[in-house]
Amino acid sequence: MIGSDYTLDLCNVFYSGQVEPGTCMQRVIGNIKTGIILKDVSMTVNSGEVLAVLGSKGSGKKALLDVISRRVQGPTRGQILLNNQPMSLCLFQQRCGYVTHKCDLIPGLTVEQTLYYTPTRLTGYLKKSKVKQVMADLALSQVSNRCVENLSKSEYRRLMIGIQLIKDPIILLLDEPTWDLDPLNTYLVVSILSNAAKKYGAAIVLTMEKPRSDVFPFLDRVLYLCLGDAVYAGGTRHMLEYFDAIGFPCPQLENPLMYYLCLSTVDRRSRERFLESNHQIAALVEKFKIEGGSYRKGTSISPSHVPEHKMPLLLGKIGSFNVAWTVYMRLLAASFSFRKEGLKQIFLRLFLTPIFFLFLWIFYNKMENYQQAIISKSGLILNSLAGVYFLGILNTVILYPTYRTRYFQESQEGLYGGTIFLLTYNLLSIPFSFVSVLASGAIVYPLMGSFEEPMEYLYFSLILWACYLFSEQQTMAILMIVKDHLSAAIFSIYITCVCLTLSSGILRSIKGLQEWLFHLTYATQARYAAAFLNRQVFLQPDLHNPLAFDAKHNCTNMNLIETSLLNGITNPYCRHANGQSFLSERYTRDQSDNIFNGILDFDLNIGITFAFSLGMIIFNMFLYLIPLPAFVKAKFRE
Repeated sequence: MIGSDYTLDLCNVFYSGQVEPGTCMQRVIGNIKTGIILKDVSMTVNSGEVLAVLGSKGSGKKALLDVISRRVQGPTRGQILLNNQPMSLCLFQQRCGYVTHKCDLIPGLTVEQTLYYTPTRLTGYLKKSKVKQVMADLALSQVSNRCVENLSKSEYRRLMIGIQLIKDPIILLLDEPTWDLDPLNTYLVVSILSNAAKKYGAAIVLTMEKPRSDVFPFLDRVLYLCLGDAVYAGGTRHMLEYFDAIGFPCPQLENPLMYYLCLSTVDRRSRERFLESNHQIAALVEKFKIEGGSYRKGTSISPSHVPEHKMPLLLGKIGSFNVAWTVYMRLLAASFSFRKEGLKQIFLRLFLTPIFFLFLWIFYNKMENYQQAIISKSGLILNSLAGVYFLGILNTVILYPTYRTRYFQESQEGLYGGTIFLLTYNLLSIPFSFVSVLASGAIVYPLMGSFEEPMEYLYFSLILWACYLFSEQQTMAILMIVKDHLSAAIFSIYITCVCLTLSSGILRSIKGLQEWLFHLTYATQARYAAAFLNRQVFLQPDLHNPLAFDAKHNCTNMNLIETSLLNGITNPYCRHANGQSFLSERYTRDQSDNIFNGILDFDLNIGITFAFSLGMIIFNMFLYLIPLPAFVKAKFRE
């Protein structure tokens, strides 16, 4: 790419969009205030040059970058040309880069890993060489093994730039790359960008709100914006000549960049100053439209020209398999990092659930097969179900948002879509959850009764695992549209609590539900999972014979027990003849019901429990393919 000539031209660009923030309801109904944000903006930048877009807040700097990158939603007019070819979204995504003001990188990865696991066309040795070259160019070699969460602001910004440079862009846009940096690091970042433009033959367009005088030599072109109007666009050194010619020479010892920025900014300190500055800026805009054409095309480096040699712009997309493999290896590298973030992920994914079940074992390990065991085992089933549901939610809201936000940002660059993202994330998460829940089941299953059949333990663990997967996928679906992880967790927990309360038959008997609530339970996974576990536990041989109340009180006269219960007489010691009697009380709605061929059917319950989990995974695949409204996407991607 070095030595290739590229020219980006903006010709009479207008853009209308939202001019002030609106409420969620206003966005939904379309009742938001819109206006013209960019007004007849024209500019040119060539390969190897750095163009600075200067202006105060609200001048339209970021809107200009979004128009060039084809990320805006409102109507645009005018032409955006790359080597005389219209700039399309596909062309920008393939050949250009955009460093946004905020970028959420994946914690646990080092600087070198972050660059290496960026999807590009390069692979193997070539990619490693490119990574080392970019780190050297950005002065990041000395921190190559440092995790991204431990970088300084300047190092983090340079890494964000490196993620785009690794893809060899011919046009690189940067939104406020020096924001909130000290003078030394501001100088460092701008000088690095200038060197990168010359070395890689890229045209760099960056926005700045407070330019310093020491960056003046690194800026080949400058564009001054005020409320969407271009006050000046052209060579940086020609700027002095132009403003001097129209009667606004820069005073000696003044920073010319800042001086003319103040000249192009509306003064709001008083009404008189506001009107005067508005009139002056309007005059400057009209003056540049009349006399600025030669300055816009000209440059202090080389005469403006349109390249005669046209290299192919579209190269074709990166292979889906290569992208998926890169994203998956990045997930593995972040998860198995033996640093703080990596260890946190390993703990949450592998050890948190077994620790919870270990606490359950401590509380329930002294159960004996008396009447109290009926209630205790029922409570253990409820706690086991609630544990996997809530821990699935907890792990998801802690671990998933970082990857989700990074996906939203990278999908806007056209690197990959929701299908690849969910496939790679599930390939990482599902094996972890399987091992974790399998170990958790081994801890508490001996408390349920006989441990003679290994398949019974496997069924028990698989049901818990299916519930874990469902809660995880349910929370991922909520996080699709809810940015705040706490709000998503509360909403997901609320749904789960309602389902457990109504459908499990543990906190409330199924037969006590109203008809419409009873039919509603068919649409919940908790109904089938709880029914399967209750059948598995309470039909064991240990709970088949009449159960004594305790070591001193027997319940041998079962006819007396059943007669007293039917007559409404409370037996002081014995409530349930056996496990089957308990199940009949919780699940029978009609005396003619055969609960073992209906609610407690073995094959039906295990099949539907897993069908819910698989269905939720497939639902998320489709959900992440649905185009979201712009105001929802903006919450995650900026």
